[in-house]
Amino acid sequence: MRTTTRTAGVLTGLTLALGGAVLAAPAAHADVRACINQVERELRGGEAPEYVRTACSVGLGGDHAKCVSGLTAGGVTNGTAVSACRVAK
Repeated sequence: MRTTTRTAGVLTGLTLALGGAVLAAPAAHADVRACINQVERELRGGEAPEYVRTACSVGLGGDHAKCVSGLTAGGVTNGTAVSACRVAK
């Protein structure tokens, strides 16, 4: 077998192996900042109030219902609250 053919085969195998590892890797976990950004898009400007940070932190801790209720109590629409708390998980 020629060296160039062998090298190409090895590189192809490495590429497939590494590509598969990337596809099999778990998705990155979202964070409080992603949740806050979701709400700030609805508020259209300005920094999110403290209740948003608190609710998003609760969502990051896993209490989705409390996160949603904390955001909606502050005036965030239910749809935005649900999606924001979902990305906080």
